[in-house]
Amino acid sequence: MAQRSGARISIVMVSWHTGPALFDAIEAALAAPEIDELVFVNHDNPADVVEALEALAAREPRFRLISTGANLGFARGCNIGAAAASGDRLLFLNPDTVLPAGAAARMAETGAAFGESWIVGARIVHPDGREQRGGRRGALTLATAIGGYLGLSRLLPWVRDIHREAEPLPAEAVDTPTVSGAAMMTPRAAFEAAGGFDEGYFLHVEDIDLCRRVREAGGRVVFEPRAEVVHHGATSRADLMTVEAHKARGFARYFWKFSPAWSRPVMVLTIPVICAAIMSRAAWLRVRGVFSPPPSPALPRSETRRP
Repeated sequence: MAQRSGARISIVMVSWHTGPALFDAIEAALAAPEIDELVFVNHDNPADVVEALEALAAREPRFRLISTGANLGFARGCNIGAAAASGDRLLFLNPDTVLPAGAAARMAETGAAFGESWIVGARIVHPDGREQRGGRRGALTLATAIGGYLGLSRLLPWVRDIHREAEPLPAEAVDTPTVSGAAMMTPRAAFEAAGGFDEGYFLHVEDIDLCRRVREAGGRVVFEPRAEVVHHGATSRADLMTVEAHKARGFARYFWKFSPAWSRPVMVLTIPVICAAIMSRAAWLRVRGVFSPPPSPALPRSETRRP
């Protein structure tokens, strides 16, 4: 297990109608001995969930609750949580994950070798241990987006998919253009220097954007396979088509934001195709019934203790 560094680690967790995994995620995070605080940004969760969150905040000094009163989006929620956090290291963690003890310490230890300008992403796995998409990705370009979302990477060997989870797992931390915002650590100094997450993204793609800006500023983006985080996924009551529509809009914003002016006529033709592919995949998943509405969040046990 990685040794605890001297830096304080603050988890920032943003939630809107997360579903049954929520309190398991909170309990696991607070059980990790290296975590100094968990800043929880409540985007208008149901009343019974808020009541349980308030009770937890009253008895657990490391749990800080911020209620925004509305769903302000993931990027803005993360920025609100980061501003309230006291730690030197910010770990952005999805509210449907299970963080094992030692994973955050490993991420902090890996990042410490790179000074104060870095992002370290965990290996994101399904509950059965299979690696999920998104934990390690290449740079988002039109070519990689088309390769991934239109399936051309499976047909044309020279078209590389943005996703890397099918590639051999490295034994130790490696540089990679993009890691997942589901479990992403960065120094506060680097996050603030980058301007935080771009709040023009409501949900999805904001992590890709931040990784790019940190790299372009001379920082490192690193995938740490020895820090493994379980991600349940699809536990939210959010409508799948709405979620994927936010993703499609995020892709459009990203390409328009980072593309030179001369390429924008190409963007006008290409971006709608990528967005249509995203929405078509979502529609197919809905038809198959992969994303059925989850049950209400399981309320927490009476106490969450630090081991």
